[in-house]
Amino acid sequence: MTENLILANALLVLPGEVRPGALHLRDGQIAAIDTGTSVPKGAVDCGGDYLAPGLIELHTDNLERHIQPRPKVDWPHNAAILAHDAELASVGITTVFDAMRVGSVPTGVGRYKKYARGLADELLSLRAEDALKISHFLHLRAEVCSETLEEEMEEFGPADRVGIVSLMDHTPGQRQFRDLSKLEAYMKGKHALNDAEFEAHIAQLRALRDTHGDRHEAAAVAHAARYGAVLASHDDTTEAQVAVSHGHGIRLAEFPTTVEAARACHARGISVIMGAPNLIRGGSHSGNVAASDLADLGHLDILSSDYVPSALLLAAVQLGHRWGDMARGLATVTMTPARAVGLMDRGRLEVGTRADLIRFRLRGDAPALRGVWSRGLRAG
Repeated sequence: MTENLILANALLVLPGEVRPGALHLRDGQIAAIDTGTSVPKGAVDCGGDYLAPGLIELHTDNLERHIQPRPKVDWPHNAAILAHDAELASVGITTVFDAMRVGSVPTGVGRYKKYARGLADELLSLRAEDALKISHFLHLRAEVCSETLEEEMEEFGPADRVGIVSLMDHTPGQRQFRDLSKLEAYMKGKHALNDAEFEAHIAQLRALRDTHGDRHEAAAVAHAARYGAVLASHDDTTEAQVAVSHGHGIRLAEFPTTVEAARACHARGISVIMGAPNLIRGGSHSGNVAASDLADLGHLDILSSDYVPSALLLAAVQLGHRWGDMARGLATVTMTPARAVGLMDRGRLEVGTRADLIRFRLRGDAPALRGVWSRGLRAG
């Protein structure tokens, strides 16, 4: 069923501007856009609230958090997927690329097993049953420092809605784990490793990278092309790493760790994604470059909620205030990510696009959601 309605007397967040107006929704799409503050008979009076496109999330670990809320706890998957879907809808996210790791280390210290194919089947089954509130795609995080990447990626194909493949390299001593003390604190805290076990873990990962890394990287690039997915890099640190990314045809850079890398990405036409929690907290929890610094330099294109779904709208509004341009701030979580992954049917308020919408007003500097619509139906 579809919901036909008019949302009037709102501040419409349009491409490049914010202006008063009304949206007419019909059969899951935006059917018309009016200007002004009048409220036609039968319309919903938004009372000057903002109306913006639904938020588009390209990278979130939230589904994994629901599946494994604690180490060694495997929560019932259908319940976890439905809870994840409902949570994202409740914070204004109407399109999500669910991150799933491919590439496992089933032997040795700090081992981890494969899970992506089975979880993707469960997610896609719920989608086929129309049991989900919002639109879901897959984001395969291809861990090149692993034992099983190639065989796991072989299990996916063009019918699986794989929208993004990101090249992950968590070899200790570079990228995200340049500072081994931070990796040590993480591994010892999460997996209770002692000193000898941590050293063995480091040695194992470095050996895996030496043995399989280059082959795995090439395989991930080839499989992304087979799926029709957009390629992303992860934690680029140097201009040389960005040059390699560019050579692979990468279009998205997730969380570059330095100004040098972000600047090099822009010079090569690669869009930069930064974490909303980084922006809100005023810096990276890993000690890497602050998202606010990249925003001020003009090197930030897209925000991701990463590990806090509710951060996405708040950070976009903060960027709007920082830049003095709310339309530009909101574009980092709507129009820009949609275009980056080739979704031209959403991400902006235009006639004929999907009626994926959020309604919010500001309480001080913080956005308070008043409504969420997915395909014209109330989702939150």
